[in-house]
Amino acid sequence: MKILPGEPYPLGATWDGLGVNFAIFSEHAAQVQLCLFDSPDAEHESHRFELPEQTDMVWHGYLRGLRPGQLYGYRVHGPYDPGAGHRFNPAKIVLDPYAKAMGRKVRWRDENFGYVIGGPDEDLERDDRDNAAWAPLGAVIDSSFTWGDDRPLRTPWSNTVIYELHVKGFTRLHSAVPEPLRGTYAGLACPPAIRHLTDLGITAVELMPVHHHTVERHLLQSGLTNFWGYNTLAFFAPEARHGSVASPAEIVREFKMMVRALHTAGIEVILDVVYNHTAEGNHLGPTLSLRGIDNSAYYRLWSGDPRHYMDFTGCGNTLNMTHPRVLQLIMDSLRYWVTEMHVDGFRFDLASALARELYEVDKLGAFFDIIHQDPIISQVKLIAEPWDLGEGGYQVGNFPVLWTEWNGKYRDAVRRFWRGDDGVVSEIATRLSGSADLYAHSGRRPYASINFITSHDGFSLNDLVSYNEKHNEANLENNADGDNHNLSWNCGVEGPSDDPEIAALRERQRRNFVATLLLSQGVPMIRGGDELGHSQLGNNNAYCQDNEISWLDWNLDDRGREFLEYVRRAIALRRENAALRRRRFLHGAGVDGSGLKDITWFTPAGAEMRAEDWNADFARCLGVRLVRPAELTDSNGGAVTPHPNTLMLLFNAGHEPIAFKLPAHGPATRWELLLDTTVTRSQRAHVRGGFRYRLGARSVAVLRLEYREQEE
Repeated sequence: MKILPGEPYPLGATWDGLGVNFAIFSEHAAQVQLCLFDSPDAEHESHRFELPEQTDMVWHGYLRGLRPGQLYGYRVHGPYDPGAGHRFNPAKIVLDPYAKAMGRKVRWRDENFGYVIGGPDEDLERDDRDNAAWAPLGAVIDSSFTWGDDRPLRTPWSNTVIYELHVKGFTRLHSAVPEPLRGTYAGLACPPAIRHLTDLGITAVELMPVHHHTVERHLLQSGLTNFWGYNTLAFFAPEARHGSVASPAEIVREFKMMVRALHTAGIEVILDVVYNHTAEGNHLGPTLSLRGIDNSAYYRLWSGDPRHYMDFTGCGNTLNMTHPRVLQLIMDSLRYWVTEMHVDGFRFDLASALARELYEVDKLGAFFDIIHQDPIISQVKLIAEPWDLGEGGYQVGNFPVLWTEWNGKYRDAVRRFWRGDDGVVSEIATRLSGSADLYAHSGRRPYASINFITSHDGFSLNDLVSYNEKHNEANLENNADGDNHNLSWNCGVEGPSDDPEIAALRERQRRNFVATLLLSQGVPMIRGGDELGHSQLGNNNAYCQDNEISWLDWNLDDRGREFLEYVRRAIALRRENAALRRRRFLHGAGVDGSGLKDITWFTPAGAEMRAEDWNADFARCLGVRLVRPAELTDSNGGAVTPHPNTLMLLFNAGHEPIAFKLPAHGPATRWELLLDTTVTRSQRAHVRGGFRYRLGARSVAVLRLEYREQEE
């Protein structure tokens, strides 16, 4: 078999029907060899070819007759000089950064490290043992797929409800999903799984990382695993562990079938992506891919000490966003997942790390410039986790237009409010109304705020109201891992309780959190399993728990079914009331034809809030009236009632019930009760304007103004 020059573009392994073109970037390499493997069990490559051409630092070659399914890796020659930032080692097979599928995951051995482990010079002595039997391998694929009429859903942000889930954890215990498909992409695409999401009212799923990741060696040695997947090795390849099939190409097809099925159900697919670091860790990590291809180009190294890595992620390294080929790698990956895999958006893990041009975060950095001008990526949903672990990394509110953000300030304010903290009323009002203080100055809208109470990182909702302290003993780190500042509330009893009063209080607090989330301006995100009462037994960092701690339990008792139905009703309430889904910030301005302001805040006495009311440390109760102008047609062109959508939201975080005076409204004489968190089931009731509504201790109530022609 003779290797031909081939082409430098596209990067990666590309099958054209007659053969495969291979192209890989390395700025400082002296030689690159392509290695072909006959099977995942092969201990040595069957063929080795020197890539014959280098064009603009891209090494490339073409093999006629090669077909999809071929397994491959590279040996890259160059200096092994950690002190100068170079870690080339041709004894190590390295994975193509553009591999579209995984032909073999890493098999941990000392040979996968580029240096002699335990040597007297730490990482300075090169290890010349061959790792071909244990290195991760890429697989050539045929990317063809019949998408039919699948198109981007482009659900407006203001109508979006996000559901964060883990592909395996979501269906692993779902009895209605066929056993072979549980915990897989195909399992998520099954009718029972999709039916749960549509019945709930979800419009988008946010999948925890599905790029192929590596399980850290120390976790495997401890009998644990990297369940969450925030340890990416391949930015183009779907995680093979979530496939129900063995063939690399079929796993890619299975992922596409999942996306197509979700789209058919009206559900967008957002990927949680980790471009801030890789699985190769710090200077003592393994040589698996980028480190052995061109360490100094791909990673941020300390100037003056390029042996060591700048680490803004807590994972040992940070990708070098100042290098154009690294930016290209990320942008090519993003475009691939949109154009080839049809996903609808991305949530960027530790996104501040992507904005570090030099040392400090720069929101006008090259990464954002490229995103803004890209005709594909600029049109999908973009969500930032707006912090990293470096100095100045907390950037909530500072990302540019086109970007939405996980609003950590929203989460913390809501938790403090329902915990009963003093002095929170003013901030909770700001967060409920869309966090204009964070997003209006940059020209963004309320939907720039991704509102959440819980996420994968931290307590589940059930545990948030059941534990004060983390219980991460199962992680085998002496309970030292995980954030211990959870702002939780648990009635003073740690863990499950048989006391009916405590159980009732916890149930109400769960309903309060859900109600607050769905009643807030912005985009709500629900942590997968919270609607099912999922508990991680107090573990607030279950990243390594591939077991019942992380898998959702679908066997609900009566109380569990009641809460699930409550969450459905709360989402439906949001969907049915346009006043809760504003596309612009509320300013207290008049609403045409109503004589009312778009937003008004009230004290329990029925008076508008004054400055001294906002500043009262003891205040734990407030009401807000929202008015959305009438629309004569709905989104489908049908006629609607020509009256404003007027809601009254009442919040009481205090320990005692309050008689809340409701404002009276001229021709409209009464309010219809839509929700009250003191009751478990829906119940229809009416209250006359100007009368008092008994707002229970620690509760939320929602009322909608009825107009005269609607009266019985």
